[in-house]
Amino acid sequence: MISTGHLLAAFFLLLLSTSAYASESDHKYQVEDPVTLWVNKVGPYNNPQETYNYFSLPFCHPSENPSHKWGGLGEVLGGNELIDSQVDIKFRKNVDKGTICTIELDASKVRQFADAIESTYWFEFFIGFVGEADKSTDTSKYFLFTHKNILVQYNGNQIIHVNLTQENPKLLEAGKTLDMTYSIKWTPTNVTFLHRFDVYLDYPFFEHQIHWFSIFNSFMMVIFLTGLVSMILMRTLRNDYAKYAREDDDLETLERDVNEESGWKLVHGDVFRPPHSLVLLSAVVGIGAQLATLVLIVVLLAIIGMLYIGRGTIVTTFIVCYALTSFISGYVSGALYSRNGGKHWIKAMILTASLFPFMCFGIGLVLNTIAIFYRSLAAIPFGTMVVVFVMWAFISFPLALLGTVVGRNWSGAPNNPCRVKTIPRPIPEKKWYLTPSVISIMGGLLPFGSIFIEMYFVFTSFWNYKVYYVYGFMLLVFLILIIVTICVTIVGTYFLLNAENYHWQWTSFFSAASTAVYVYLYSIYYYHVKTKMSGFFQTSFYFGYTLMFCLGLGTLCGAVGYLGSTLFVRRIYRNIKCD
Repeated sequence: MISTGHLLAAFFLLLLSTSAYASESDHKYQVEDPVTLWVNKVGPYNNPQETYNYFSLPFCHPSENPSHKWGGLGEVLGGNELIDSQVDIKFRKNVDKGTICTIELDASKVRQFADAIESTYWFEFFIGFVGEADKSTDTSKYFLFTHKNILVQYNGNQIIHVNLTQENPKLLEAGKTLDMTYSIKWTPTNVTFLHRFDVYLDYPFFEHQIHWFSIFNSFMMVIFLTGLVSMILMRTLRNDYAKYAREDDDLETLERDVNEESGWKLVHGDVFRPPHSLVLLSAVVGIGAQLATLVLIVVLLAIIGMLYIGRGTIVTTFIVCYALTSFISGYVSGALYSRNGGKHWIKAMILTASLFPFMCFGIGLVLNTIAIFYRSLAAIPFGTMVVVFVMWAFISFPLALLGTVVGRNWSGAPNNPCRVKTIPRPIPEKKWYLTPSVISIMGGLLPFGSIFIEMYFVFTSFWNYKVYYVYGFMLLVFLILIIVTICVTIVGTYFLLNAENYHWQWTSFFSAASTAVYVYLYSIYYYHVKTKMSGFFQTSFYFGYTLMFCLGLGTLCGAVGYLGSTLFVRRIYRNIKCD
């Protein structure tokens, strides 16, 4: 036995053939029903996104035009293209040794195989390696595995598990003829069809003690932070309310006390002044509210329906749910824009509906151009792009429009506790740590600290061939992130108002959104320390996808922080007497 690799999932290999008895939905077969072996893609093992058509290497090419199997939207976006290998496999029929084809090596084929082996190419109908290299001498020698030993486990009339052993390495030499062979052995198993995927779940990795400890640590931080915020703010505000309610103090004493202890009341005539770039703020807050709802829905569906089992199911669910939840972004954006006296609501609606999809489209277009240049399967077909655009144009955009109209009419009436003064109050100079820029930068540290351990597991599952299945952990971490973000942003907003700076809207947004900056910095560390990725192609895809993820995360956190700060600001000014 030279090299053994497990296939990513049973459905990567064994799917329905043309038998009248086999069913695509339940994968049931009768004895000696034909079973199709689908080949998928090939590429460097250390570069997960750098994948190519399986037959880009001079393997055994089918004599006739092979049939193709295209999956759902998420599967196509993941760069999967299943092609019938035309290897003769029949259900529960052992094959001691069968011939796939004969390869006649020339200098070009030897060079292709040698380059693939040098780059540790793997192929996916299982996970297996093309060959091996012997570098013990001055001149490297490359060997191609010529025999595939396939072990198939079945339970009744259903296939449960498939394992590949690559054997019989042959030296690559021009002019040599290699016989590519295979053998198949069927063995029964007691594992049920519903639990066939358990073998691919890395329980020791994802349920490691450090994972549980990180959740507990984050949870304790939430308790401490919320308790601290409640104690400090309630005690301070109670003292402020009592001081402002005193009517027997002379004006000079009251003014001195206010200047010494608190300045938030002094800006009551400006705190509800409409922020700069109201259209943009309304759009990003609406998009962030939609993304927060979207993440919650997808995570719950993943917990209930085990979406990680299907190829591309998570991506498909995310795209469909994004289109269907566009009403939320329109509603929040329309209500916010109208409450602040905005007049150009159509402009705000269009920006809300298109900003995040077009940012993702711009990044995707650059990555797609790179993939096309490399002739990689990671390139998104034009038809798939049309499907995504149609979903946005005919589902997402109309729902955003409807949400904007409903938000304007139901929640768009201005109802600020304090009247906005005509002349803006000058903002006094304060210490450097009370400036909006510093508060914005520091605001993301604690939220990032609550999720960075989970980021390691998410990054590892996405970039290192592990199946992420602990969505219960993700739900807890997401809720912790929301709570920590709100608490930290409220504290930052209170400090800013005490500094008599009433430009809290954008500050609260950026304070929470800065969490994504720290995640992106962590991704740079992860790339250089935790992976062996290399080359322009993989580097572009890694940082491109990470940028797309961080833009979404920053928008989500920023919206949560802004909405939390809005509730806090309205609450504290509701209980004072505004002149």
